[in-house]
Parts: sequence; structure tokens; C-alpha cells
Amino acid sequence: MNQTLQIPQSIPFYKFDGAGNDFVLMDFREQEFQLTTSQVARLCHRRFGIGADGLMSLHKAPNGYDFEMRYYNSDGRLASMCGNGGRCIAVFAYLLSLGSHGRGDGLCQMDFIGPDGPHHADVLLWDAATGVGLVRLGMRTVSCADIRRCLDGWFLDTGSPHYVQRVSDLENFDVVGQGRAIRNRTDLFPEGTNVDFIEDRPDGSLFVRTFERGVEDETWACGTGVTACALVSGNNRVHTRGGDFRVTFNATGNSYENVCLTGPVAYNFCGRTALPSIG
Repeated sequence: MNQTLQIPQSIPFYKFDGAGNDFVLMDFREQEFQLTTSQVARLCHRRFGIGADGLMSLHKAPNGYDFEMRYYNSDGRLASMCGNGGRCIAVFAYLLSLGSHGRGDGLCQMDFIGPDGPHHADVLLWDAATGVGLVRLGMRTVSCADIRRCLDGWFLDTGSPHYVQRVSDLENFDVVGQGRAIRNRTDLFPEGTNVDFIEDRPDGSLFVRTFERGVEDETWACGTGVTACALVSGNNRVHTRGGDFRVTFNATGNSYENVCLTGPVAYNFCGRTALPSIG
């Protein structure tokens, strides 16, 4: 007796990375899925799921904006702003024909709502053959009054909270061990913090390595972290293990305004996935 194979309900996904910081992206404009914390965590799991540092969903937004971005860390929790994620979802939106094509800087410009408010993005370059591009993302204004000395470094919020500390021999530094210890200093950071370690390179750029909360590990790059490190160091050329960035800003004396993060984006693959029936 023949049996019909019952294929589980599935939804399409797309995999991108921004300098090695990788994400699952889903388009929820037409059909809203209410993903649970457990489902997101499973989809981001590198053995049981697709595997990623985080998951983003793209949604319809109010008039005046091209879309809304919702970001989840790999632990499944809704999270604050992600700079690399914001650049990846800008390319995703460009490929979905959102934004204004052929106007302004580069190939496409767009305005969207992120977890920390409005953002502007420019897709400067995109090579369809290789799936590699360059995106500039506008970041939030940072008040100098909100940057404070803490421990042996600085604490500030660039869309997500970051502690930044200078160290020596960063290539061999225990980023995970030291980062986890600082991230869990609830006496100083009640909601936790991302932890960035920085060191000047011989070529004049700034080397950054980041321990990310929610991922609870080192990531190859962190966009809000790169931005935070550039602001406190004054160095706008930043090198990470996943790639190189440029951060531009205007320092007014009271704040850092017109902050922009420019870096690489790559398309990895796409497919369909069943929603895990857990949680």
C-alpha cells in the first residue's frame, strides 16, 4: 500500500553574512509568523538548525519607511540593534526590490525601522555573480554625556550596549573568557553588555575583537561594536577577523552625529526550513 509522504510546513529563508557575522533572514511582509524563543534558537543552532549568530525578519512598516527589521540573537531572544544585521537586511531588501533604486549614493537607498529606531542605508555596490557587496548604514547619534569610564575602559550605547577596553597582544588574548566575565558583571551592567577589546595595528587601523551577549561567544565582527570602538578611539579604520570597516562621524563636542558604518555583505545560500515544533 503506497503512502503519501507528508512534508512538514516550511518557510523560505536566506542566509547572509556581514564580515563573517552571519544571519538567517526571512520575509514576513505577506504572512506573519510568530516565532518563539525556542524556535529561533533552534533555527540558529549550528548542529540542529541552519546555523547563525542571529535571525532577522523583514516586516511591513508605516508610511515613509521601506520596511521594519526585527532582530533576534542566537539564543532566541528579541534583541537590540545589530549593525551588521542592518547592513545585511539592506541588501536583502534591495534584492526584494524595496527602497529607491538608482537614486542617491550607489545602487539603492532605503529608510527602515530597526530595534532602536529609524535608519538610512545605502547599498553602494553589489556583484550579483559573486553575491558580495558593500553597504553604508546610518547609526544612532551618541551623546558624549552617555559615554562613561568603567573598569579599565569605556561604556556606551551605539544601538546596543558596549564595553570597550584596550589590551595588548589582542591576537592571542582570551576574548571569550575575559569577555564572558565582564559581560556578566551585573553590578555594572544589569542587562548585560557586549564586550570589545581593541589594539592599534602597525598599519594605523584599529583591531577589534568582540564577545557578544545573546550569542555568548566571540563573533567574527560586530557592527555596533565596531562603531563603539571607532568613537572612543577616534580611529575610523577598523579591522576585525571577518573583514574591514570604515566608520565616519561628526564630533560636535557634545555628541557624535551622522555616524555611518560601511562594510562588506555576502549572500551565502537560501532554502526552506520547517518550523521547529518546540517551545
